[in-house]
Amino acid sequence: MDLNSNIETAHAPAALEVRHSPIHGTGGFARRAIAKGEHIIEYVGEKITKAQALPRVEADNHYIFTLDDAFDLDGNVPWNPARFINHSCAPNCEAEQDGDRIWIIALRDIAAGEELSFNYGYDLEDYLEHPCRCGAGGCVEFIVAEEFFEQVRRQGARPSTRSDDGARAQSR
Repeated sequence: MDLNSNIETAHAPAALEVRHSPIHGTGGFARRAIAKGEHIIEYVGEKITKAQALPRVEADNHYIFTLDDAFDLDGNVPWNPARFINHSCAPNCEAEQDGDRIWIIALRDIAAGEELSFNYGYDLEDYLEHPCRCGAGGCVEFIVAEEFFEQVRRQGARPSTRSDDGARAQSR
């Protein structure tokens, strides 16, 4: 089955191919070699208010990025192949915000055929509901921002919704 045929091709860049992933279901893969620092793809979607985002998150929509205090970006749209890029505790990409735009950028040189990944940056709220399957050396077994890795390693599978300083982190 050609997973790329389900994506509006006008938004599928030459650098990204969607196919089955050993990490989780479907993933985004480098169609060609990608250089460190390259803007691979824009994470696009519907700009929504926080009030609109809440029921979508509660309905298990995992494609929502925080833009600012008032708005989020819902990437669960057919013209967003970047939504297939999986989380990794040792990512080769990062999501970088530029105003209302989110770009996926290479953290290092990436070989053709390599699966693209970035750290989703989840906070500790409900982290037990988000197990990580990345298989990277040093994987913390849950999808959380790197700033929480040590805390998760210390407490393991004991839930906490606050960081050490009592503040909530921003999610994906």
